[in-house]
Parts: sequence; structure tokens; C-alpha cells
Amino acid sequence: MSKITDFFKEVYAESKHITWPTRKQAIYATIAVLAISLFVAYYLGALDFGFSRGLEKLLLLK
Repeated sequence: MSKITDFFKEVYAESKHITWPTRKQAIYATIAVLAISLFVAYYLGALDFGFSRGLEKLLLLK
């Protein structure tokens, strides 16, 4: 039981050294992640749509 207690004491001590972002930084980072995620999703969706249409037309030519 001592090892578990020591572990959590060390975790608590190390958590004091964390430099947390400000609220403004956290909001900007969240917005950036959401914007990039939406862009990548749109881009991959467009690629998927284009490739599926192209493959469909290619297969119907036979």
C-alpha cells in the first residue's frame, strides 16, 4: 500500500510544476483544432467523393 501512496504523492508534487495555459490560450488552441479538423474532414470528404465518382464512371465504361 505504501507504493501506491508514494506514487500519488509524487504525482501531486509533479502537478505543482505544470504550467497551465491561460483561458485565452486554451480557447485559441481549441478553435485551431476544430478549424483544422473541419478542414481535413472536408478535404478528405471531397477526395472520397471525387474518387468514388471517378471509379463509378470507370467501372460503367466497361
